[in-house]
Amino acid sequence: MIDRKLSGAKPLTAMPKGAVDTQMHMYLPGFPALPGGPGLPPDPIPTPDMYRQAMGWLGIDRVVVTQGNAHQKDNACLLACLAEMGEAALGVAVITPETTKAEIETLSNAGCVGARIMDLPGGAVGLEALEAIDAKAHAAGWMMAVQFDGSHLPELEPRLASLRSRWVIDHHAKIFSGATAAHVEVIKRLLDKGNAWFKFAGCYESSRDGGPDFPDIAMVARQIGAHAPERIVWGTNWPHNAARVTEDYPDDAALLDTALGWCADDEARRLALVDNPVELYGFK
Repeated sequence: MIDRKLSGAKPLTAMPKGAVDTQMHMYLPGFPALPGGPGLPPDPIPTPDMYRQAMGWLGIDRVVVTQGNAHQKDNACLLACLAEMGEAALGVAVITPETTKAEIETLSNAGCVGARIMDLPGGAVGLEALEAIDAKAHAAGWMMAVQFDGSHLPELEPRLASLRSRWVIDHHAKIFSGATAAHVEVIKRLLDKGNAWFKFAGCYESSRDGGPDFPDIAMVARQIGAHAPERIVWGTNWPHNAARVTEDYPDDAALLDTALGWCADDEARRLALVDNPVELYGFK
């Protein structure tokens, strides 16, 4: 069992009213993992009630719940969690090229505002469906959360630049091979098109240097944040599903302080925490 209460320390960063966590997963009993995914996180299962504790510790008011890979293309657990969280939450679901307009409308009525592309092991829908999902998301007024190995950003740029939906480059772009000036310039050009955002979340998942300061991720984050502060959003990546034992579980408060320290000033932090996610996800 993992002791997720280790994340109960208060952050040093003062959170503005209306702060949004744009990257997390939650689960409820009764929704088993499906084939193709990574399995459920270790016990105790991270429920909405547990996440509300994290919201209180960190000063979060609103949240975007992202469909977990464990449930693949079945959004039932996501919808149950959104119902538990009420008006504080919006959802990012998994849809496929075959998902109907009526199914998307049902998801929208339940609080879903986006579609997930996860082109890494365990993901349900990858880049092979990018354009088809973009077409459906655009028609529905949804955004897309797009996660992939950012090592390939230069060759992917034409496809990404053609997206019509609002979309976010997830998890610091996950440049597993190590970020170069060319990667940074691609990200800047994509953000400059006006419909893309860049997410500060889960820096430990792709850092080659490691914590607590993650200097390789910090180098990219500071450059992108300085270039387009109006295009940065932030997320906890709670409940840190890669951690299988308590000793590997990160400190949420320390991660928040580290990530928001990459923003230039208090105004940039407010943009990342409130104004930018409101624009990207459509919070009222």
